[in-house]
Amino acid sequence: MKFAAVIFDLDGTIVKSEREWDRAFAAVLQKLGVKTDGNDPPMHGYAIKSRWQALLAKYKIETTKTVEELEALTYTEYGKLIPEITLSGGVLEFMDTLKESGLPLGLATLTNWETTQKVLERFGLSNYFDNITTGEEVTNPKPAPDIFLLASEKFGVLPVDCLVIEDSPAGVTAAHEAGMKVIAVSGGENRNSFLDADLIVEKFPEITLKAIDAIDLN
Repeated sequence: MKFAAVIFDLDGTIVKSEREWDRAFAAVLQKLGVKTDGNDPPMHGYAIKSRWQALLAKYKIETTKTVEELEALTYTEYGKLIPEITLSGGVLEFMDTLKESGLPLGLATLTNWETTQKVLERFGLSNYFDNITTGEEVTNPKPAPDIFLLASEKFGVLPVDCLVIEDSPAGVTAAHEAGMKVIAVSGGENRNSFLDADLIVEKFPEITLKAIDAIDLN
């Protein structure tokens, strides 16, 4: 295997949680008296604070609440929905294959530690990862490379020796900015959004060790 470690994103990659996150944002917007138009900016893969900054601007929301307070409210609403999220098809089998091949696995998610732990516990995933990096540990969220650079540092390996598994254009950009190769799991989304990825698949069963070895390191 040409890589020394594999780093996974969580939301939208390991778990299908985009709908629940959207519902959490909608619930907080409703508390603010805002009726959405259903055309909010596509910001999956971005930090909660970044999404709130975009929403506040779009709907011209007047509130005394800070972005940090809105973030906390969003986590509360999402926490209620964790029982409804599901695992991505084939992800457990893929992670098992990587572990059996001797590759260490890392998790790099902008979600906070408390919520990440709840999600991992729900699916019994904690023992899969040799290290976990969450959004609280970095200053600049994706598409900045900070979270992936920190994850590789925890492994004690060079960024160039890490492979990232992502589901969002922001995550793909962050991985490349970190100097890492990245596989985009599109989940049926428009593949044109992931043209910068080193490999694009729709679902996890399409990722084989042979396909990983075929990724061009240049």
